[in-house]
Amino acid sequence: MTQPRIRHNDYGVLRPPAPGQWEPRLSVSVVIAAYGHQDKLDLTLAALAAQTYPRHLMEVVVVDDGTAPALRLPEIAPENTRLITTEPGSRGRSNARNAGLALAGGEVIHWLDADMVTFGDEVEAHMRWHHLADYLVVMGYVRYVDHQPGTPAPAEVHAAVSAGAADKLFDEAASEPHSWIVDLAERTDGLRTAGDSAYRVHVTNAASVNARLLREAGPLDTGLVLGEDTELGYRLAQAGAAFVLAPEARSRHLGTSMMMRDGEQVRRYNHVFVPDHVPHMRWLRTHPRRQWLVPYVEVVVEAEGASYEDTRATVDGFLASSLNDIQITLVGPWGSVQEDRRNPLDSPLLDLLLVRGLYRNEPRVRYAERVPATAAPSPFRMLCPPGWVPGPETLRRVVDRAVEHGHGLINVALDEADEVVTARLEHTGAFARAALVRAEGEDLDAAVHDVYGTHWLDGRSLGFLVAAEAEPPKRGKSEDPALKREVARLRAENARLTDRLAALTSEASAPEQPKTTARRSPGSLLRRLR
Repeated sequence: MTQPRIRHNDYGVLRPPAPGQWEPRLSVSVVIAAYGHQDKLDLTLAALAAQTYPRHLMEVVVVDDGTAPALRLPEIAPENTRLITTEPGSRGRSNARNAGLALAGGEVIHWLDADMVTFGDEVEAHMRWHHLADYLVVMGYVRYVDHQPGTPAPAEVHAAVSAGAADKLFDEAASEPHSWIVDLAERTDGLRTAGDSAYRVHVTNAASVNARLLREAGPLDTGLVLGEDTELGYRLAQAGAAFVLAPEARSRHLGTSMMMRDGEQVRRYNHVFVPDHVPHMRWLRTHPRRQWLVPYVEVVVEAEGASYEDTRATVDGFLASSLNDIQITLVGPWGSVQEDRRNPLDSPLLDLLLVRGLYRNEPRVRYAERVPATAAPSPFRMLCPPGWVPGPETLRRVVDRAVEHGHGLINVALDEADEVVTARLEHTGAFARAALVRAEGEDLDAAVHDVYGTHWLDGRSLGFLVAAEAEPPKRGKSEDPALKREVARLRAENARLTDRLAALTSEASAPEQPKTTARRSPGSLLRRLR
């Protein structure tokens, strides 16, 4: 089908049908990872057995992650429900969900925790969005309720959900949602203006995603014990996903979440392990020289046909950037590069041989035979022709412009003498989205412009120079002289204003003078500060 074009994350262009007033056609697999708590699983399955979504379009895959004694399927459960068990060597929540995903046959994957009671139209509320576009991640509305084992009974849950009275099962007044999701939704018009931060709402206790998109982005990362939901949400965003909040998709979580019980320790743990995988967490990637598993920007330089000197000048320029969080991919026929062991100067493709030799031990440089299809999971890719050298702040300035304005593509004009020579910064998620929605024969850049926007900048004003004009980076010289002078000036001005403020504060706290003394207005104090 022709895909609707969601710009950034503004899914307001979609108009889902009212529950019960449409004809479903997509199949869904509800995947539940479970460990222990048979009583809660019984309630979860009892509620799913009362869903309004057509039974022939819904399957449930329950994955027992090594419970002893093993979990069982209760009497009240959806018709098409399977129970499998993870292998002893592959335990953990992510492994369990991935095992369920491997068996799931639905066109949509609906993640659900094993301690959730869904309202009767919860699955339908998710699925009516997926019928509108095939690149959506839909988040339901979860509230956390107190739960005492044995109450309510599975038959009571099934009857209440069937009657549309699931809200009568619990003390709704005492329930509470994910406060941080509510806060983000309120600040971003229900995620419509959330931009690149929308992925943060991805929590797999009640989320659904197009199965093709999920498998393209990859399953959950089994190397993460916590934070795996956020990391998968981030990768889905790089695959072109748009994130929808569906408050009508209601469910109740039996008991509080780990974040509610021990939020500070969860954050402390996640701040160690998750930023390696999620470059958008800039507030946690503050070290100026550290390297991370997933770089913020992939820089691509096509070395084939270029001189060693030009390629080196470009690569060295990027390696000296103030934005250190990068990886450089050198593209060329590296498999054909061979060194003549008797007379190395006679080696074919000598310039490529020299380039490979120069950076063979540089961890931020890798080699590829062709330009990679995507920069994912890195959120940005800069493509620059050899022979053009960025200044220390050039890359940071271009990326900051893209982030500030949400551009999907920034073209940088380098030269227009004989032909237009450009470098370009590509937003990974924007190009993935454009590839999903573009019409047959439509130029990809045009589709990017439609869903994210494009922009042109002048290379020289950004600090790009031809290799012959650029000064090679030197040890201990990470900034150009003009920038150093400006930093020194601003520091001196800051020190002057700090001293002046201290003097005025001291003056203001002095004993009050006789009334004949004129009192200065706030305006006069501001003028004195200046």
